[in-house]
Amino acid sequence: MAQTTDMYAALDQVIPAVREEFETLLCDLVQIPTVSMDPAHAGDIQRGANKAAEILRACDAQAEIVETPGNPVVFGQFMVNPAYPTVAIYNHLDVQPANEPEWQHEPFVFHREDDRYLGRGTTDDKGPALTALLAARFAVQHDVPLNIQFIWELEEEIGSPHFAHFIRRKRKALTCDSVLVSDTVWLSRHQPAVPYGLRGMLPLQLRLQTGSKDCHSGLTGGVARNPVGELASLIARCYDAQTGRVKIKGFYDDVRRSSRAELTQFLASGFSLATFKKAHGLRKSRTNDVREAVQAIWSRPTFEVHGISGGYQGPGVKTIVPASAEAKISMRLVPDQDPKRILALVRDFVKQHNPDVTVTCDGMLPPYLGECSGAYADAVREAVRFGFGKLPSFTREGGSIGAVVTLDQMLHVPIMFLGLSLPEHGYHAPNENFDWSQASGGMRAFVKYFEQLSQMTQRAAGVVAPSV
Repeated sequence: MAQTTDMYAALDQVIPAVREEFETLLCDLVQIPTVSMDPAHAGDIQRGANKAAEILRACDAQAEIVETPGNPVVFGQFMVNPAYPTVAIYNHLDVQPANEPEWQHEPFVFHREDDRYLGRGTTDDKGPALTALLAARFAVQHDVPLNIQFIWELEEEIGSPHFAHFIRRKRKALTCDSVLVSDTVWLSRHQPAVPYGLRGMLPLQLRLQTGSKDCHSGLTGGVARNPVGELASLIARCYDAQTGRVKIKGFYDDVRRSSRAELTQFLASGFSLATFKKAHGLRKSRTNDVREAVQAIWSRPTFEVHGISGGYQGPGVKTIVPASAEAKISMRLVPDQDPKRILALVRDFVKQHNPDVTVTCDGMLPPYLGECSGAYADAVREAVRFGFGKLPSFTREGGSIGAVVTLDQMLHVPIMFLGLSLPEHGYHAPNENFDWSQASGGMRAFVKYFEQLSQMTQRAAGVVAPSV
């Protein structure tokens, strides 16, 4: 016990001492625009992988860049003793594009404002990845009896299409007894959240070509088909934009309803609709009922329109009938919904209402539902309490992480979540940011989790672990 106390006393000294190192490393990663969905950034993806491996080695971890048919995965590890339990920590280093006009600073130039760090990727997910790494290094240096592996993906933002290839290549090396994911968002700065479920996703592109060129609307209007209008009409048939209700027959057939106990847990989580709206810049929402809101975000599927393009987009009004149009949409799916079945329903629906529209699927992710009780959940709960002085709420996450489904299907080990991001950090939004408070508290939380995990797993195996 005395040695454990000494370790945490040392941790309190080390955390402020590594702040400059953390900021330097975060700057190095943020200033590489690892945008996975844009082929023009392929070189940046490779540079990001090289820098990540360099950072791991500088922290005395082993590091390897594992090639896949797509973007590489960076695999690192502190292998202390084969007899010790092993945990793998998952993060991703690819980012969303950053072309929004609302950016107040260049998105790929690291910018510090007091305790805030601005730049694309700071919170999603480069800041949390570095937080976990520095905590792991500390744990190893202070003899926590645990092996720690790092899985840093570079295709998460495009649905992890080649992640299974990485798992197959490194299956023998992935000796982990459990996985910890750090890529999720709290309910608010004052209410940590640990998700145990993720929605799946089905992204689609709808395209309609009705002519070979744009036409004069006065000469052809009334006879020429308008693809922008037709796509808008088709989308309106797919769902009610006012309520969000999907109108495609069979869409809700397999949805697993939340149990009464789970809904009670959602309502007791501390979720505030006012805080949620403020953090995400929402002027109005579809509902003002918290009970409806938590179910809509965490346990119900959605249909969203991300963009419609076609025709003239410049200043003023150019009076043409466009020749083509495109809509980008996606559906978030919940437990028991099969993305393949939903895709078939959408294709049939579109064919019935406008057979000239083509439907292109940009990948698919099944939903994930894990555990919110047991020894691993208790360890995360205590780690968050130790790191931040607050007990977390266990919720589901509205977003999707494709790698989690693959890890679950291929490794068959417990998966827990220890996210550090806040709603106001701006996942996928302009002016994305992270902050030192979350990083420093996160380091404490990770070290506590590592210490608990080492003791818990050793006890389960009937081994007496050395004191730390």
